[in-house]
Amino acid sequence: MKKLESSLTNMVVVLTGVAVIMGGILAYVNHLTEGPINAQKEKALADGIKTVMCVDELTVSKTDTVKQNDAKGKEISYTIYQTKDAQGNDLGAAVESTTGGFGGALKILVGFNPEGTILGYTLLEHSETPGLGAKADKWFQKGEKGDIIGKSPAEPLTVSKDGGQVDAITASTITSRAFLLAVNNAYNAYKATPAVDVESGATKQAKE
Repeated sequence: MKKLESSLTNMVVVLTGVAVIMGGILAYVNHLTEGPINAQKEKALADGIKTVMCVDELTVSKTDTVKQNDAKGKEISYTIYQTKDAQGNDLGAAVESTTGGFGGALKILVGFNPEGTILGYTLLEHSETPGLGAKADKWFQKGEKGDIIGKSPAEPLTVSKDGGQVDAITASTITSRAFLLAVNNAYNAYKATPAVDVESGATKQAKE
């Protein structure tokens, strides 16, 4: 068998072949893992909705997307999961909201009752400093120093350093401001949902 000559052309052919094979392998692995990853994300979201709505038995009756511009004019999308209990009663909604934190994107899920009062929250994604900004996961929960549960963002929630009523995370004012902004934005998105009137706590009826 004739030995393959070493040349630029042969090297390019070999490298191209290797790249094609590796690309095929990666695509196949991605295909195999895509399903389980998506299933895991769906379960995490379902569990998160139950957590922030403080109800174990509920159904997501409708999913809405609301787009609003932030203070800089950038359009941001919010996902609103309208929920009902086992008897079909309106529980309110869980809202996904994202803002920029100290280390990157800060994504939260906030639960509101029909009147717009905060029921609970959970962090979905963050890049905050471990031990400082990452404390947002617990800091604003019921009974903690920055407790926001039971409050309404009808009057925007702000940290005490800015004249507000919420204690900021120690040494993490930027993260605290970003977190509360995400909560306020979530409330505004929920308020803008066509099917809900959070001021009266009633579901708007479609005109005949």
